[in-house]
Amino acid sequence: MRRLDLTFSALLPPLDFVVLLLAAISAYTLRFSTYFTDIRPLLSDIPFSQFFTAAVLFSLVWILLFAIAGLYTVRPISFWGMISRIGLAGTAGIMIVIASVFFSREFQTSRFVILAAWGFSIIFPIIERVILRTIRRQLLKAKIGHQYIVIIGQAKAAKDLANFYRRNPVHGITVTRIVKSWSESTKKELSSLKSKGQLDIILLADPNVSRSRALEMIRFAETNHINFRYLADLFAAAFQRVEVSTTAGFPIIEVKPTPLDGWGRIIKRVFDIFLALLLLILISPFVLIAMFALMIEDGFPVMFQNVRVGEKGIDFKLYKLRSMYRKFSIGPQFEASDDNLKYEKELIKEKSIKGGPVYKIAEDPRVTPVGEFIRRWSIDELPQFWNVLKGDMSLVGPRPHQPREVEKYADAERKVLAIKPGITGMAQISGRSDLSFGEEVQLDIWYIENWSPALDLYILIRTPIAVFAKKGAY
Repeated sequence: MRRLDLTFSALLPPLDFVVLLLAAISAYTLRFSTYFTDIRPLLSDIPFSQFFTAAVLFSLVWILLFAIAGLYTVRPISFWGMISRIGLAGTAGIMIVIASVFFSREFQTSRFVILAAWGFSIIFPIIERVILRTIRRQLLKAKIGHQYIVIIGQAKAAKDLANFYRRNPVHGITVTRIVKSWSESTKKELSSLKSKGQLDIILLADPNVSRSRALEMIRFAETNHINFRYLADLFAAAFQRVEVSTTAGFPIIEVKPTPLDGWGRIIKRVFDIFLALLLLILISPFVLIAMFALMIEDGFPVMFQNVRVGEKGIDFKLYKLRSMYRKFSIGPQFEASDDNLKYEKELIKEKSIKGGPVYKIAEDPRVTPVGEFIRRWSIDELPQFWNVLKGDMSLVGPRPHQPREVEKYADAERKVLAIKPGITGMAQISGRSDLSFGEEVQLDIWYIENWSPALDLYILIRTPIAVFAKKGAY
């Protein structure tokens, strides 16, 4: 753990105590100000000394609640995770205050002070933590408090990791060396770097290294008090979520591919139905206008049904607004579909901007002017809310692909079929069509393994920003 993070973690409890005390005093000052007393006269006077003593006591209780909520972990917490934990702890704290006032005859306070203290006890710590995060980020940008890392491996992953750390100093890692393989000369070089204070972490970026070599690296790291990390291979990565049960006296480990199981699945489905229904009502005028424009431009049909592969590899019909000229469109509802499919394969060879099993044709000559506009603003995707209501899709998830594309998936890539496909997802807010297929799969698998309602909400909020950013739209 870097010293900078430990310093900021140690600062949090005393700073929280100060801002919580300020939150209570601000609530008291606001209620007893001339402005508020003129609007609503005081029914009873609460001495400040009595209030301050109670505020100190309850601030200490708040600190305990913050600790229980996991706000003092030395590991980084996401911004939305921080807000939700502060809100939860602040609400629990104010419930304790209300209970104390109710059961205590000696202590009295104003209802306004309680409500204001509740709001301030959430807002003030958030502001405090945002300031600390900004300071920490600027220090790391200036490479203050960095840890030094040596990456061992000659695979592409080693170079990609090194480039990532060099481009993103806010992660607090400075790459000292990239070493191709482990040897006696490597040990001497690393020992020299350690003595110069230029080695804190050894990262093994070669999952195919022999067990004996890996153990030797680990022993070296332990002996020299160096943090050791390694890239998990595909098999190890599959065991991020496991559930252990006992049958006939034997421990049985079940691999859980996603937290979207049990109540998680129920919560996501209820959320999908409610929001999809609401959005369908709101977007219906835009869909009707787009359908009318497409009809004037190139006649019927204006709706395009395309077979896609959904959850567990089951095919379904995906609804989209037609963005191509009818004479080039593919599907049972269009004439010359077979010839158009051959033409599409030629375009894929000539103009596809994506490698791997999934294609994406830039500057597609088959797209109409109206079609280009609705593609640019993702209006052609809006009918897919019907797919969400039907249960074929979810609001958030991996994008569904055609059967001929899925046939080319590698076995590891089929993990994206573990859940329902989505209208938007991690790839859509991270670059859309500019991402390679491999990058898209990595993001989707990360989403599947780390799903939460808060993550869905974050992706949905970020989606309009990605659409207006005009990045990766073709």
